[in-house]
Amino acid sequence: MGDKIESKLLAKNAKVNTIPGFDGVVKDADEAVRIAREIGYPVMIKASAGGGGKGMRIAWDDEETRDGFRFSSQEAASSFGDDRLLIEKFIDNPRHIEVQVLGDKHGNALWLNERECSIQRRNQKVVEEAPSLFLDSETRRAMGEQAVALAKAVNYSSAGTVEFLVDSKKNFYFLEMNTRLQVEHPVTECITGLDLVQEMIRVAKGYPLRHKQADIPINGWAVECRVYAEDPYKSFGLPSIGRLSQYQEPLHLPGVRVDSGIQPGSDISIYYDPMISKLITYGSDRREALKRMEDALDNYVIRGVTHNIALLREVIINSRFVKGDINTKFLSDVYPDGFKGHQLTENERNQLLAIASSLFVASQLRAHHFQEHENSRVPVVKPQVANWELSVKLHDEVYTVVASNSGPTFSVSYYNRKTPLDTAKSLLYIIPSASSSLAVTAVLKVEVDESKLNVTGAWNLASPLLSVNVDGTQRMIQCLSREAGGNMSIQFLGTVYKVHILTKLAAELNKFMLEKAAEDTSSILRSPMPGMVVAVSVKPGDLVAEGQEICVIEAMKMQNSMTAGKTGKVKSVHCKAGDTVGEGDLLVELE
Repeated sequence: MGDKIESKLLAKNAKVNTIPGFDGVVKDADEAVRIAREIGYPVMIKASAGGGGKGMRIAWDDEETRDGFRFSSQEAASSFGDDRLLIEKFIDNPRHIEVQVLGDKHGNALWLNERECSIQRRNQKVVEEAPSLFLDSETRRAMGEQAVALAKAVNYSSAGTVEFLVDSKKNFYFLEMNTRLQVEHPVTECITGLDLVQEMIRVAKGYPLRHKQADIPINGWAVECRVYAEDPYKSFGLPSIGRLSQYQEPLHLPGVRVDSGIQPGSDISIYYDPMISKLITYGSDRREALKRMEDALDNYVIRGVTHNIALLREVIINSRFVKGDINTKFLSDVYPDGFKGHQLTENERNQLLAIASSLFVASQLRAHHFQEHENSRVPVVKPQVANWELSVKLHDEVYTVVASNSGPTFSVSYYNRKTPLDTAKSLLYIIPSASSSLAVTAVLKVEVDESKLNVTGAWNLASPLLSVNVDGTQRMIQCLSREAGGNMSIQFLGTVYKVHILTKLAAELNKFMLEKAAEDTSSILRSPMPGMVVAVSVKPGDLVAEGQEICVIEAMKMQNSMTAGKTGKVKSVHCKAGDTVGEGDLLVELE
């Protein structure tokens, strides 16, 4: 059943719905084109021994079929040691729904309900949930019965998964069977109450199943997010490597489970799966499970590598996802120009400005407290700061912030330089905490277009997580970095924002600093990710067209074609097949 060609033939014999296509092994690119034409475009080219999205390509014409055959066979050989391919009709805009099965050595088999796995990038799952919001009881039962029929047909004895593609009319087609425990199995455990690993061990020992089909419930709702060491701003997730410098799981929250072997100091390599963990939340219903996931993502601390928490958070709060209007093209449909992070509303922008200003003032207060320490052996001049006049830059917009001191209270006003002062006013009261020299309690009163906003929080700069209350709504933020030059990185609503804060004097002097000219990226090709060069298709002096393949980079056993940004002549090539490259390394220059 681990072989897609053999499993499809067995599924047909077991009267399981299958996708139309060619059931044999595709010999070469020419045969792939012939078969694709017979089936009718679009088609899916798949590795027979594949899994995890590796060795899969969608082709819409003859050229894409030839390229797909080449890349899929290479990925298949690299990942599985088997380059055999098959071709099927591609079902456009489907859902990916799978059924968990459990069989014993006595001829018994059960289906343990379904998992919705439609949120994917590059045919790899990102978010899963159980049950599916889309299925009715009749379709669920039909899919479950076909999954069990297939398991019995091959005398399957263990936990396994039968995967289906489901169209908008609830027609479902066999995709493949995974003869192992799936990454997303915890969501099934949550809603059924069964420990699948324990059941697998019992079956392996020879015991019969303890449960009947009627005993399998659906209790509550569970969601799983795959937390990857990836940059979600590049093709929804290109690999990131590095060493985890800080790692803190949100296990203190209710209904949260984290499955991970990662620890602080762990290395993330280009040669292995980039998954950091699987984050699971469970609730009495879908709304509670999603809210717990949102909180868990905000409370997850991962430092040292780029991760995809921003993307995960945006997916689960997206209105289409919340309504259940999803398919395997969800990411490309919702973000046609690529993922850009959370788009701040005006109120959220004001919150972020207030948070950034508070962090700056809190750091100043901490520095002053250290300087004024009575046991200090170094004589210092006590600063007499009555006002903090700040310039805060966010998204190329500059806001003027003035913090004035009246005893233990600070009042802050900020406004956009392009906006009249009376349209955006705020007062920020910052009161030093009596219990800790590192903490500041802040109360913010903001008035924007006659709306008022209150923010309170304990600004402990030593903590990786900072809790902020905004008009009764609790927010969890992370200050990832604070530099002497005024640059600050804040993780807010899942997305990392770059804020530049300077005092008024520093901002005025900064105008005279020369800015580094932006690099002309149309004439150069840099590696968008760390990986290994598999092939180089050009040499100095070659003429290339815009979009033409220049080289192929392999990362996490996935091959990525790098193309020319414009038409021109190759000036120099800085890599060769077999080279290991880092993110941003120069590959090819054009004249």
